[in-house]
Amino acid sequence: MDNINKQIKQLRKKARLTQVEFSKRSGVGLRFLRELEQGKATVRLDKVNTVLEFLGYHLEIKPTNREDRQKD
Repeated sequence: MDNINKQIKQLRKKARLTQVEFSKRSGVGLRFLRELEQGKATVRLDKVNTVLEFLGYHLEIKPTNREDRQKD
């Protein structure tokens, strides 16, 4: 499975937007977008959500297996 940064980059390219165009239209800074697509570990989750929302996606937290669900 691809990392979220790779998926976002693929979705941006599929939308035929450059990083500059995407940055302007989605409301996130160009530097942030570049760091996000490069997989920088310190990106802000709120801005990641802004990018995903612009693309029509969202993050969802799910347990990885049954044992994890039983611990709650």
